[in-house]
Amino acid sequence: MEIHPTKNMPEGDVEIIRYIHEKRDRILQEIAKEIVGQQHVIEELLIALFAGGHALIVGVPGLAKTTLIRTFSKILDLKFRRIQFTPDLMPSDITGTEVLEENRSTGERNFRFLHGPLFANIILADEINRTPPKTQAALLEAMQENRVTVGGVDYPIDSPFFVLATQNPIEQEGTYPLPEAQLDRFMFQINIDYPSETEEIDIVKNTTSAYQSELEKVMSAGDILNIQQLVRRVPVSEQVIQYAVRIVKATRPKTGEASQNEFVQNYISWGAGPRASQYLILAGKVRAILEGRYSVSEEDVRSIAYPVLRHRLITNYRAEADRIDIHEIIHTIIRNQAA
Repeated sequence: MEIHPTKNMPEGDVEIIRYIHEKRDRILQEIAKEIVGQQHVIEELLIALFAGGHALIVGVPGLAKTTLIRTFSKILDLKFRRIQFTPDLMPSDITGTEVLEENRSTGERNFRFLHGPLFANIILADEINRTPPKTQAALLEAMQENRVTVGGVDYPIDSPFFVLATQNPIEQEGTYPLPEAQLDRFMFQINIDYPSETEEIDIVKNTTSAYQSELEKVMSAGDILNIQQLVRRVPVSEQVIQYAVRIVKATRPKTGEASQNEFVQNYISWGAGPRASQYLILAGKVRAILEGRYSVSEEDVRSIAYPVLRHRLITNYRAEADRIDIHEIIHTIIRNQAA
């Protein structure tokens, strides 16, 4: 299915960037009708979507993850599907399957493909670590290829295609943790924390009253595809690219500058791969666009380093013993690069 941007989308990159900046404010206003707080989460979701990436969401139950994503899809006029991952979920349960049908008039029998829930624009893969590796791999293959293969036939998934997979950070018994190579497929790990007291009071007021919000559509699928294409055209200076690569190289304990860094040597077993460098630049481009700028700065790279790196670094036993968390490690690496 070919999707075109709406007639309201202006022509010319500079005009489109102004348009996106205005729409960003509208999106935040609409989401605020349903979601209290979580500003950084919403902005990171927007960055991942406009960059064409996928995101892993980590947070305890009851923090309105499903409500947030459903609201997100309504505002952007995208088809939404939620998949509850369970230990008995099979790959065909999410990708779809072929069924044998008989033509009653001719008696001929043919296979027909029934599309699974993956055929949507926004997929909420709830508790992805609760399903076996085979089903996880089917989802990750669709994320990478933007298509599903059943019976030797490829079935393309409509764009934009945005997967948000959730994990519960507390209960890990009976789960199937994603291997590091599969975690690397996600552009961001977005952490959702508890609301502040003031925010929780507002949440309770809104959810225990007769209040019902009326959401307005702000963008379309065609607009999002146009933005994703624009992101690739945003120029980045050699200096900013080198800065992003230096940050990623500094996470690798056995190579380059990191081998001279005692802090990294002490607490990291494995660092981030080249995909992290690519995502730092792509996310930096989107952040600049959302703020109405046509150039990427080192500050853009620094601000999105945490969601890009936090699921790509493997800490060792010493970090756990010294109670050094991943955020402190990333903060130290960035600070050392600034110095």
